[in-house]
Amino acid sequence: MRSQIIAAAVLGLFAARGAQAQAPDFEKVEIKATKVAGNVYMLEGAGGNIGVSVGDDGIVIVDDQFAPLAPKIQAALKNITPKPVKFVLNTHWHGDHTGGNEQFGALAPIIAHENVRKRLGSESKGPNGQVRPPAPKGALPIITFNERLTVHINGEDIRAIHFPKGHTDGDAIIFFTKSNVVHMGDDFFSGRFPFIDLSSGGSVRGLIANLDKVIPEIPAGAKIIPGHGPLSTIDDLKKFASMMKETTALVQAGIKAGKTLDQLQKEKVLGKFESWGSGSIKADRFTEILYNDLTAKVSRAE
Repeated sequence: MRSQIIAAAVLGLFAARGAQAQAPDFEKVEIKATKVAGNVYMLEGAGGNIGVSVGDDGIVIVDDQFAPLAPKIQAALKNITPKPVKFVLNTHWHGDHTGGNEQFGALAPIIAHENVRKRLGSESKGPNGQVRPPAPKGALPIITFNERLTVHINGEDIRAIHFPKGHTDGDAIIFFTKSNVVHMGDDFFSGRFPFIDLSSGGSVRGLIANLDKVIPEIPAGAKIIPGHGPLSTIDDLKKFASMMKETTALVQAGIKAGKTLDQLQKEKVLGKFESWGSGSIKADRFTEILYNDLTAKVSRAE
């Protein structure tokens, strides 16, 4: 049963991202811990970046990557502090951010937007029709919120704020208010094209709206943890927002001119932005995501 759960978590990632890559070799993955600012660290391994608040009250983690990495993540946390995990926050439902929920949920309450619980608790399909079964009960958030929630711990207010219809329909952006750190989840892929999960309520224009709203709310000098990519600054986030707007405008202009997706890809409509294809989403795939959303078509990543 446990192997089925792990396989389902990995399948959930690649079904959600529509990735062409193979699953990572978890035996070779190393967890890297970086001090960000104040009480906050960032853990990198495989999957989404993990935010960590440490202090006298214990540990709060934001996301938990894949199930097989849970022991390595726990070891990395123990190298930072002997304190126990007190809360787990999920930025959204995808398996590369929630795969460790069952293990960490046995240690501490899981908190997420209500749509995260709904999607984790429901059956979903991958790009080739593979079925991802509902997550086990122990992997589901037991505390959910609608608009916002605050955890008062380690001398600061950790605020989870829902930003709708961005990467998914359950996105939460996390503000570590005293440490001046923001965890953007997958509403920010630093220096690369993002995956926007249209089949999970994500939206290109919604993500742009979220960025336009959150950027003015981020304090000066804040360190930003992206869902994927290196530790970033507000300038990096602004560049990402600008890329989103320009690429969307280019594809929208092509649609208005009556061009098909195939034509836009052959013309390399996003050629100016090829360097942003350093992650799993390349220019042609991102063109497809933009086109499908702007023409109200369903993504192949459904």
